[in-house]
Amino acid sequence: MKNKVGLNISIRLLYLVLLLFFCCEKDIINKDDITEINKKGALEQIKKSGKLRALTVYSATSYFLYKGRPMGYEFELLERFATYLDVDLEIVVVDNINELFEKLNNGEGDIVAHGLTITSDRKEDVSFTDHLYLTKQVLVQKKPDNWRTMPWEKLKNALVQDPIDLLGDTISVRGMSSYKERIYNLSEELGGTIHINILSGKMSTDEIIERVAQGEIRYTISDDNIASVMATFYPILDVKVPVSFSQRIAWATRHDSQDLLNATNNWLEQIKRKIDFNVIYNKYFKNKKYFRRRIKSNFYSLNKQQISPYDGLIKKYSKSLNWDWRLVASQVYQESKFDPRVSSWAKASGLMQLMPNTAKELGVTNRSDPEQSIRGGTKYLKQLWKRFEHITDSIQRTKFTMASYNSGLYHVIDAQNLAEIEGLKKDVWDDHVETIILKLSEPKYYNHPIVKYGYVRGLEPYNYVKQIFERYQHYIQFINE
Repeated sequence: MKNKVGLNISIRLLYLVLLLFFCCEKDIINKDDITEINKKGALEQIKKSGKLRALTVYSATSYFLYKGRPMGYEFELLERFATYLDVDLEIVVVDNINELFEKLNNGEGDIVAHGLTITSDRKEDVSFTDHLYLTKQVLVQKKPDNWRTMPWEKLKNALVQDPIDLLGDTISVRGMSSYKERIYNLSEELGGTIHINILSGKMSTDEIIERVAQGEIRYTISDDNIASVMATFYPILDVKVPVSFSQRIAWATRHDSQDLLNATNNWLEQIKRKIDFNVIYNKYFKNKKYFRRRIKSNFYSLNKQQISPYDGLIKKYSKSLNWDWRLVASQVYQESKFDPRVSSWAKASGLMQLMPNTAKELGVTNRSDPEQSIRGGTKYLKQLWKRFEHITDSIQRTKFTMASYNSGLYHVIDAQNLAEIEGLKKDVWDDHVETIILKLSEPKYYNHPIVKYGYVRGLEPYNYVKQIFERYQHYIQFINE
């Protein structure tokens, strides 16, 4: 009996030891998995993939679409940073600003490029770059509706003039913002309580400010540069009461992406010495006339789901191609920037930049007429598309079609034939035929016996295709299908 009990105890102990072993083994694997995810943000991995993934949010200053062109303070700087690293840029839009750090640390992006205030609490989650600029936080409040006719003293008494007047009142901010931290600190400093109304992380700072202007929210806090530019469009706003000292605004990387952090800081040190850096800042935070014009436009992505005045025509004629209309819109922008009056040195004109003989063959009698131009351009694209029907990958086929539209079908065929001789895939544009068309501006290659149509400035179709698809990715981010 004792032997049986002893055997049972031994079996249970063995089971417990094995259980603990496998649990520990599982923990070790999970930690390795997390480390592997975090390694994705390292500069070496970015260089290897050829792509920098930047996490940002839609806002009136960071990233938006205006008249068919992706724009924004962070966007323009990121373009330059990606060029510095010699990689492509991929914008990853985060709908909820509260999730920026979580997505960064989960490996969904390499860097957070948004106006982040450096705080001690945030330093526990991420590593901050050197600051891009300094600003202070201000109270955003609405003036009385009749403020223009009010005596100055009466208007002054109707507004908060000192943060101490906020004790016992409520300020609306996002839950994980530095503004919330500032309200807590302000309450401590003033020896009282300022109540906080938590807003959704899906609301950008400029959206919250707009709510104040419309009377839906009484008070909020914002960085001074954002509040000031918003107040130019909403003069009913008062943004003169500071609630903080100067604060540093920066981008962020994961803690273990030290090489990327160093590269970012090296780049910042260089670009801060260039005129471009201040020009970009002034463009988005100081040029108040430009901001008012943009925010009133129907072709500003934060206002309406429109790319251009010709969206209806583009949608109509894209159906014959069975292409996403936003891709065709990107091509129209590439050709003419949506200006039907534009003409080139080569006598191409109109939205789709049709040449005189091509237009005649397509039945286009007035190249400056938007509908005729788009109808003719898409008809020509369809003709070229049919010439590549043997290519089964639709993306590659589309790129060959667009390159032919830009440089001429037979130059592209020359590049295909030469690619085959060079040991590359003649039916793949990316990294194969595109590299050969670049070489067709060199005598060694355009004089090759296989090349029938000679010299072509290969950089043009190369950039043409690349830029159309890059812009298309932005259109997908902003505009519904």
